[in-house]
Amino acid sequence: MSDGTGTTRRKVVVLTGGGSAGHVNPHLAIAPELRRRGWTIHYVGTSGIEHGLVNAAGIPFHTIIAGKLRRYLSFQNLLDFLRVPIGILQALLILIRLRPVVVYSKGGYVSVPVAIAGWLLRIPVITHESDVTPGLANRIIERFARRILFSFPETASFVPPGRSRLVGTPIRPELIVGDRVRGLAFCGFAATKAELPVLLVMGGSHGAQRVNDFLVEALPTLLESWRVVHLTGRGKTQSFTHENYRAFEFLGPELADVLATADLVVSRAGANAIFELLAIRKPMLLIPLQIGARGDQLINAESFVKSGWARVVRETELSGERLIREISLTAAESTQIRTAQEKFVGSGSVTVICEELEQVGRGR
Repeated sequence: MSDGTGTTRRKVVVLTGGGSAGHVNPHLAIAPELRRRGWTIHYVGTSGIEHGLVNAAGIPFHTIIAGKLRRYLSFQNLLDFLRVPIGILQALLILIRLRPVVVYSKGGYVSVPVAIAGWLLRIPVITHESDVTPGLANRIIERFARRILFSFPETASFVPPGRSRLVGTPIRPELIVGDRVRGLAFCGFAATKAELPVLLVMGGSHGAQRVNDFLVEALPTLLESWRVVHLTGRGKTQSFTHENYRAFEFLGPELADVLATADLVVSRAGANAIFELLAIRKPMLLIPLQIGARGDQLINAESFVKSGWARVVRETELSGERLIREISLTAAESTQIRTAQEKFVGSGSVTVICEELEQVGRGR
């Protein structure tokens, strides 16, 4: 990458985003391609979930303080507001030292001070919005961003048309090559065709206590027709035991193989998770996070239902009995759902995003 004087500059990119795995996994999806193209990658985040995920991927991690952005009144808002300028100062020092040619944000409150610091240093900022409607962090970052990328076609009506682009959601390549036999062995399930189908239930990177509770209520009936794999979330271990039930707080590299075993998936409706399930053609029953949320997952789910890629049940209408019924209905429609999913053609998001980074970086 030239600086215009014939001198080749280092291709350094700073990635930022955190608060949930949904803000981190899309970064991990593009990291191999960035490395292949000769980029040096650094990550700026907090000591939250992003720290462990990024370290495991072998990407240098730099920690800052960031104030959480809340949509409700709380005394904690005042304390967190005071953390923002500290985070901006820390990000400024990190960016001055690393000298990146571009900052790429996936949202979450940690991204705000990094994006502002990049803008102050005249480093181009690119941000990506996964949900249909931009979250509070991305609405702030949008003011400082050179380019705004997004996953859902519907998002176009919420972002400035002159500097935005539909690019889809990058999918971690390892998920595409999961192995069903390995997944069944990991879960301790037999691999014969005569065995019951596999139901995977997951509530996002932090788990979902309400989904966990309704599932446990439904398990005695479900286990008559399914083998169930349950991702509970960290600290949400279940005491229920059965030969056809396996519970894990969190899965790392094993997730690809476990996904390959699943005949049907029950999931929250975080954008990155459901696009990953779409990419590997999994019939899905979505339970969007509603209580205490801004409603973005509900809108995501409605978009998938409109395309025929999923069924949805509202969290506020859920019970153990309703969960059993909705799983049965989703299973009955699974062939129809897969047929609709086959019509979805990925946009080559990883390549497109890397090209955007290179184009903006060259203009730095």
